[in-house]
Amino acid sequence: MLIKLLVTSLIVGLSLIPARPAIAATAVTFTSASIAAEAKAPVSKSMVRKAKKATHRVLNQKKLVVKKRRSSGSLMTRDGLPILRSSMALVINQEDGSVIYAKRSSVKSPIASLTKLMTAMVAMDANLPPDDLIAVTEDDVDTLKGTSSRLKVGATLSRQAMLHLALMASENRAASALARAYPGGAPAFVAAMNKKARDLGMTQTHFLDSTGLNAGNLSTAEDLAKMVNASYEYSMIRQFSTSQSYEVVLDDYRRPIHFGNTNALVKNESWDIGLSKTGYISEAGRCLVMQARIAQQAVIIVLLDSQGMRSRLGDANRLKQWMEAKLLRANGNKLAKL
Repeated sequence: MLIKLLVTSLIVGLSLIPARPAIAATAVTFTSASIAAEAKAPVSKSMVRKAKKATHRVLNQKKLVVKKRRSSGSLMTRDGLPILRSSMALVINQEDGSVIYAKRSSVKSPIASLTKLMTAMVAMDANLPPDDLIAVTEDDVDTLKGTSSRLKVGATLSRQAMLHLALMASENRAASALARAYPGGAPAFVAAMNKKARDLGMTQTHFLDSTGLNAGNLSTAEDLAKMVNASYEYSMIRQFSTSQSYEVVLDDYRRPIHFGNTNALVKNESWDIGLSKTGYISEAGRCLVMQARIAQQAVIIVLLDSQGMRSRLGDANRLKQWMEAKLLRANGNKLAKL
């Protein structure tokens, strides 16, 4: 009877764990006939020990499943705010500048390729001919991080095409070429970037290069919101940064080279994105800035130093769901008062 009791408890324990093919296959072998046979068989101490171990193993598995469910189920803080994996974050209402969400938004951090929004504004402010051809040179090759590029040395594109690739595909050689082709070269370009930052009131921001590969390009989420808001005024930046793909024709290639947007959310129909820029170097983590329309309002989103390949996208989606839920609750309360 002891064996029967232990085996029965084992079956009950197995039924409490979420079904897996291996466990389910084991469970179905315990029939009433086999239980009866075990009940008639001689009971040894080793059989009792084995049955006890099997029961304990099942119960421990059940506890582990419950623990995992509890640990993964909380996506909000006690204050009802979404839990983000980004170290710094900010969401503001673009119309009135009011803060919707903030997390360490005044902390300085490397900003990686978010830099290229400033690069684009400075390049466009110079009013240089967009059709002028610019060739990639050895000076544009990344010697800081050793990143690769499909724009080989000698590749020639128009200034406008370089701008498109820098914004949409975060092409470092394109951003470098834009600075090098500026009157006075890269040093004058970087000086213009820092002047533009001061003019925009970005007091906690400093640039050392046009690509963002230099970890000395520093800013805060609060300053970057100002940069996003300013760059949103440029229709070409809005268009290029949110285009899903772009093809360029180079002499050394038989077919056009296809480039895609580094922000997968621009392809997501549930998002209404007006401007986008991603960034990554090891010192900065995964970064993302966007202008978007969420819950019937235009917002600016800044996410810095997010760990994990897709964590910045996950954070953006969590913020979006949280804002939409807030709107639904607000509308429900209004209806309840009518």
